[in-house]
Amino acid sequence: MGATAQAATVTVKAGDTVSQIALDHNTTVDAIQQANHLKDVNLILVGQQLEVNGDDSTTTTTTTTTTQTSQPAATTQSSSQTTNQASQSQTSQSSQTQSSQTQTSTPAAKTTTQQSTSSTSNYSNNSSESAAKAWIANKESGGSYSARNGQYIGKYQLSASYLNGDYSAANQERVANNYVASRYGSWANAKSHWLANNWY
Repeated sequence: MGATAQAATVTVKAGDTVSQIALDHNTTVDAIQQANHLKDVNLILVGQQLEVNGDDSTTTTTTTTTTQTSQPAATTQSSSQTTNQASQSQTSQSSQTQSSQTQTSTPAAKTTTQQSTSSTSNYSNNSSESAAKAWIANKESGGSYSARNGQYIGKYQLSASYLNGDYSAANQERVANNYVASRYGSWANAKSHWLANNWY
């Protein structure tokens, strides 16, 4: 590897802010916003990949790619994602533009239609659905019903407007199931979308 500073990819952890990431990597909020095409620098998601152009690049790239294998329920998916991210990191060193295009950021407008809870029971008992749902919850909030990131709240990082002021675990589960059913048809499809876009 060359000694010159290259772009590094950072995985957003709970509590991270763009300004803190910029400070840690000797770069600016504006540089991170431009490199990742962020519409709102105050809105980043847990598990999101951000490209930074600071001096602290070589160690960050290797550590962030190995943190993706923590969920035992979906080890094959996780390890293939790790491989993809490792190749993305190498690609970003030679072509920052291509890498930043694959890192498109936030779900600008999640739209959902309220469905009866009976429609959610069809797929919630399936073990692969349960594994995909748990995987998304881990990526979005570390599985915490009380996690917050800007307007996104709870275990599945749902928009506050969806939850209508009811942040209880039961309501978070119900609204998340309705949202995934109406938008993707299944949690497995939602996970595939997350893997491709770093959000669902």
